[in-house]
Amino acid sequence: MRKGLLTLVVTGLLAGSTGMASAGENGVVWTDAGPIRGTVATDHQLYQGIPFAAPPVGELRWRSPQPVQPWSAVRDATKPGGACAQTNGGVAATDNEDCLYLNVTTPSRHGRKPVMVYLHGGGNSYLTAGGINGARIATQGDVVVVTTNFRLGFFGFLGHPGLPNSGAYGIEDQQAALRWVQRNAAAFGGDPGNVTVFGESGGAFDVCAQLAAPGSRGLFHRAIAQSGGCSITWPANGVVHGFPASSPWIAKAKAEADGVALATQLGCSTVDCLRALPASAFTAIERGPTPVVVGNKVLPIHPAEALAQGRFNHVPVIWGNTRDEARLTAGLIPPPFDYHGLLVQAFGDGKAALVEAEYPAGRYGSDRLAYAAALTDGVWVCAQLADDRLLARRVPTYGYEFADRTAPSGFFKDMLPPGFPAGAFHSSELPYLFDTPLFDLNASQRTLSDQMISYWTRFARTGNPNGHGLPYWPKNTVQSLAPDAIRQVDAYQEHNCGFWAGL
Repeated sequence: MRKGLLTLVVTGLLAGSTGMASAGENGVVWTDAGPIRGTVATDHQLYQGIPFAAPPVGELRWRSPQPVQPWSAVRDATKPGGACAQTNGGVAATDNEDCLYLNVTTPSRHGRKPVMVYLHGGGNSYLTAGGINGARIATQGDVVVVTTNFRLGFFGFLGHPGLPNSGAYGIEDQQAALRWVQRNAAAFGGDPGNVTVFGESGGAFDVCAQLAAPGSRGLFHRAIAQSGGCSITWPANGVVHGFPASSPWIAKAKAEADGVALATQLGCSTVDCLRALPASAFTAIERGPTPVVVGNKVLPIHPAEALAQGRFNHVPVIWGNTRDEARLTAGLIPPPFDYHGLLVQAFGDGKAALVEAEYPAGRYGSDRLAYAAALTDGVWVCAQLADDRLLARRVPTYGYEFADRTAPSGFFKDMLPPGFPAGAFHSSELPYLFDTPLFDLNASQRTLSDQMISYWTRFARTGNPNGHGLPYWPKNTVQSLAPDAIRQVDAYQEHNCGFWAGL
């Protein structure tokens, strides 16, 4: 189970935090709640552990985020706030609920700069913003980078009939962080009128949620979803081995029924009883990825339906995947590897035979690689392309596929079967955007990294990723991103989406 969860862990590869610089020469910046002192480096400034909402503890557990208590003395902002409560499926188990803090990296150059707000991965169950190093994007792209925590798991997404409009507190936390950006971006050299929200995997699901959430209107002006959108669902074992079929979204009625069942399991019949329990009562329960409740005030309708109906925040988008999303899912399954049995668990007897015929092991070189290709196409890419088609009806839409099949696999290399190629696995693009320990890039990969950062930050600045010296990226196409091979591809055909639509 632990190795299976590592497939989810990689969705938010953490970059090592380093000491840096500040928007005031002495490292002090005045926020709307009080002054903070960050760390000053030669080319950028870093401010960490800035509270953007009151600690959601005690009576504030399972309530919308509340205003932070102002302070007058200069507050130390040289270390990140603690991770939000989570099980040990992520970086490390913690019962900490006082976690609503964000971090700001800003270049030393003066001027009003685009702001990029990053939502970390981890399936809304794991990880933290604390170690994500945004210095490379900030300095190379001349943008202000904000990374933020938000409540996870049961604390962020519990549905219960005793909690009206419950089930999306984590999404509300992100909105509170975006409102903080509106009030405070200018103090860090940022432009509150030019904000991009971007995220990977679970963070990309949350980008979709922000796109669909009426309460997020006007809080951001562009959106980037990396490996996770609105239309995705997955079968048993389809994202994390050992977990059942699911989706990033859950209907309110089902979520409330699950919440009542959880309360009964924990010996409670009221919300007050649940609030009185220690955080450890909830972090002891491993649930895998956590779905966001829809049908409440935060997300009145399913996000995919919001796209179909045009009922979403109309901003330019970049929406894409990695070429081999499911290689880690397949590679981390312990032996013996039963390809046919896994397909039966995922799709049922009849459809399993069709999938196996369409993805024969002989064509891909092994059972694991065939299974990885089937999940990459059927779970990830074709769903993202479905989003692309809906989005392109109403907003500028740029699709991409990160396709460096030699991307560094870091610590995953020793966890995969001997000789198993990780390829362009889920989250493998993150070291090309953030400085990430143990995932070192060679010279050609560093060039691709420079190009990707230019695309991402040019898009943040103008709503169009194209710029001088970059290979042209037309709207409504999928740009394949690989060293020395940036080009448009027919991702629908490449990923066999006609077959999956028929299935």
